[in-house]
Amino acid sequence: MLTPEIALLALGAAVAGFVQGLSGFAFGMVAMSFWVWGIEPRVAAVMAVFGSLTGQVVAVVSSRRPFRMQALAPFLAGGVLGIPLGIAVLPHLNPDLFRLVLGTVLVIWCPLMLLSSRLPRVTRGGRLADGVAGLAGGFMGGIGGFTGVVPTLWCTLRGMAKDEQRAIIQNFNLAALAFTMLGYLVSGAVTRDMWPLLPIVAVALLVPVLLGSRLYVGLSEAAFRQVVLTLLSLSGLAMLVAAVPRLLG
Repeated sequence: MLTPEIALLALGAAVAGFVQGLSGFAFGMVAMSFWVWGIEPRVAAVMAVFGSLTGQVVAVVSSRRPFRMQALAPFLAGGVLGIPLGIAVLPHLNPDLFRLVLGTVLVIWCPLMLLSSRLPRVTRGGRLADGVAGLAGGFMGGIGGFTGVVPTLWCTLRGMAKDEQRAIIQNFNLAALAFTMLGYLVSGAVTRDMWPLLPIVAVALLVPVLLGSRLYVGLSEAAFRQVVLTLLSLSGLAMLVAAVPRLLG
């Protein structure tokens, strides 16, 4: 039976899958901008991680990507430390606080990415700073699959070439999301009522991910980034409008 909740779940997964196919990341952020309006946070977190991981697996099967372990290793090391922390926080989330945090991330991070071409390039910190970015990505992955947010911004501020950045983010996301999903299963975060929802998310995102991947080849990166990040900024603002009055009340 198609309930409003299932329709919202499928719609969010489809749109997020398309964006992930285009960019290589951002499934969790896009999906949550839909799901936060009708999906329980503990369910949305699991679905975001599962959907993000499924999209990454589809990308691995459908296209080849470069792999440089030396550049990726610090991000992975940080992610391994951050993911358990995020998983530990997840059961204690307040739904309105969850909206507040996610909305704040969106309205801060997305405009920063839009302006990143004008920001000074960060050259200090080395592998340790890369590891801290990975730790932050792992922590945010543990609370909802947002593994690519901080690492993507950090790679952009580093001034990495497009292909190098995409390779690091996609490989980091694949590893971090797999580890996060395993943590959810071991910790019991994936409850019995969630299992029937997993295939819905997988089916809804499959075709959009492939379409997004094909469109990415012929789309200007600058134009795509402006459209997507503007939409995400507006989504974050809408979440703040919904959450702040309830928290203050």
